[in-house]
Amino acid sequence: MPAEQPRRKRTTLAAVASAAGVSLPTVSKVINGRTDVAAETRARVEQALRDHQYVPQRSRRPRPTGRTLELLFDGLDSPYSSEILRGVVDASTEAGIDPVVHLFPAAGHTYADDNEWARRLASSGREGLIVVTSELTSAQVTALNGAGLPLVVIDPVNLPRADVVSVGATNWLGGLAAAEHLAGLGHRRIAYLGGPAGASCSQARLHGYRAALDNAGLAADPRLVRNGDFSYDVARALTAELLAEAKPPTAIFAGNDVSALGVIEAARAAGLRVPGDLSVVGFDDTLLALWSTPPLTTVRQPLRDMGRVAVRTLLRLAAGESLESHHVELATQLVVRSSTSAAG
Repeated sequence: MPAEQPRRKRTTLAAVASAAGVSLPTVSKVINGRTDVAAETRARVEQALRDHQYVPQRSRRPRPTGRTLELLFDGLDSPYSSEILRGVVDASTEAGIDPVVHLFPAAGHTYADDNEWARRLASSGREGLIVVTSELTSAQVTALNGAGLPLVVIDPVNLPRADVVSVGATNWLGGLAAAEHLAGLGHRRIAYLGGPAGASCSQARLHGYRAALDNAGLAADPRLVRNGDFSYDVARALTAELLAEAKPPTAIFAGNDVSALGVIEAARAAGLRVPGDLSVVGFDDTLLALWSTPPLTTVRQPLRDMGRVAVRTLLRLAAGESLESHHVELATQLVVRSSTSAAG
């Protein structure tokens, strides 16, 4: 009867770590599929695992930690946010990542300071952070950089530092197209009803509007420019003010679709017909533009694509890749429907 072969001694993680020249936690990260390990180090650990024929104990093996990214919104109650979210979810699903959604500013509400907020995000294993339309401070950007968390901003209200990576749309060209459309219909008193005065996207749309008036030989009347907050109620109130002017506008370019619906309601309350008495153009081309009465002429910005590009850009940053540009702008397009007509 042949002699019984001695049982092979089980390889320990400590032995693998020693052979690979790394720490025990690094080996654990490789086994559990964590992404925060350099490619060269990962290859060395994987080779050591193969050389030692390491087999994990099923009873002790932790469940792999899924890849996640942090997605911060100012609010989730608008069609704009819903479209951005759909794009982020689509791209995240393709990449095998789960987006975790919170409202901004998370740091001020939950943590002692920005550094603690950034450390908590990093320790939770986030691939990085996507912030939508929110106003960031330089201290928050510095804290995220210090924690090694990549950051991408969609439609930034501000850019506190030149190196902040952002994704947006061609807002200036969109504003130009909207006002050119109204001027081409014969309107001479065209108002602009924008968002917050300091918001980058609102400023760009305003500059495009002014360029279109200049190209058409129309004098810009500062009384026809109003700043709001992109909300329905504020847009309705500001439109009532515009319509009460001694020389009211015959057309209004609203900074987003929600504001455009506020404009239409204010016109209705004043006994005006849209577009017979007042032409209205929006911006975004969300579902609201189709549901509006009449259907809204608006500037389409590719919101879902903006969400997708933000995710792909974030993953490139997380992988240590360099970017061709810190700012990406996707093309806008004027969509003509029934809320605009020739000036009477």
